[in-house]
Amino acid sequence: MGVTVDVAYKSLNKFTEILCGDSVEILKTVDSDILILADGMGSGVKANILSTLTSKILGTMFLNGATLDECVDTIVETLPVCQVRGVAYSTFSILQVFHSGDAYLVEFDNPGCIFIRDGKLMEIPQSIREIDGKKINEFRFRVKKGDALILMSDGTIHAGVGQLLNFGWLWEDIADYAVKEYGKTVSAVRLATAICHACDELYMFRPGDDTTVACMRIIDSKPVHLMTGPASNADDDERMVADFVGDPNARTIVCGGTSSTIVSRVLKKPLDVSLDYVDPEIPPIAFMEGIDLVTEGVLTLNRVLQLLRRYVKKESVAEDFFEELDKPNGGSMVAKMIIEDCTEIHLFVGKAINSAYQNPGLPFDLGIRQNLVEQLKNTLEEMGKPVTVTYY
Repeated sequence: MGVTVDVAYKSLNKFTEILCGDSVEILKTVDSDILILADGMGSGVKANILSTLTSKILGTMFLNGATLDECVDTIVETLPVCQVRGVAYSTFSILQVFHSGDAYLVEFDNPGCIFIRDGKLMEIPQSIREIDGKKINEFRFRVKKGDALILMSDGTIHAGVGQLLNFGWLWEDIADYAVKEYGKTVSAVRLATAICHACDELYMFRPGDDTTVACMRIIDSKPVHLMTGPASNADDDERMVADFVGDPNARTIVCGGTSSTIVSRVLKKPLDVSLDYVDPEIPPIAFMEGIDLVTEGVLTLNRVLQLLRRYVKKESVAEDFFEELDKPNGGSMVAKMIIEDCTEIHLFVGKAINSAYQNPGLPFDLGIRQNLVEQLKNTLEEMGKPVTVTYY
């Protein structure tokens, strides 16, 4: 079985702190995906340093084939010792999911992983072993499509302590809430954000501890093909369109009036333009049989880029972000597909000069569309999406 994952996380800084004391690493190997969540002792700069060192060390060593014993030993030897507490301390959770469907979970002093399958909470058994005086739980298991696994820092179970709740948000209650949200959300980022937002509410929007929720969902591979701009040579139109629609498993997006006209002509499919201006700044979408989404070009791509950049800045991903993402305009619809329904993306980019957007005297690489494509590619890579760009 070849599995693909959707991974996202959301963090809250302790109230008044600029830096978060939790750190998350999302890594890919040839045959697996790795999610690491580290929580440094205390808060602020020191905690951020401790957690960052821990997550980076674990990530680097795991990628290079080190054993868990070697990783823990290195962390113990490397972390600076707190002069007040006399210990160097950072908790951590590691989740590695292989493309074969095998999974490996390691937990040290973080709240236990929430494992949801078919809308039900799955038990993670305790298999404790001691390494350098640290009691660590290890669990090897199999995953299947639809599973959700949630890692958390202890800011989640401290939410509401002494305020709305006497003893904080119990793990069991967080798990029940996660199961309910699992049935309503379609992506890892929505699930992580929902749990984090609930913690923020319990803290009365003044978090008493750094709080992080990292979610991994097991999904089908979801390639997306996006075509924008006509080919520099009109003779390449048919080849470009054939490549664009060549993968029957890929969802397809066309951005640009000229591009959509070319696709319509080559595929011999009528193009119907919507008359609904749902956003005065974004031209309306269009419809074509066999194509998932047809939009205008530069203005729409610019809005897409703005939304993706907000997503990359995790602190900006809140309820109002998803309200924007759910709007029925072309920019939001493209961004939503990329964020929530895409595991890899292939950009098909025409290099013809459009005099409406740029000076025809400028080379292609200085044009507005090319600049947008480059920024889009860089932002997608920041999101962890594999990106391929083909020029025509």
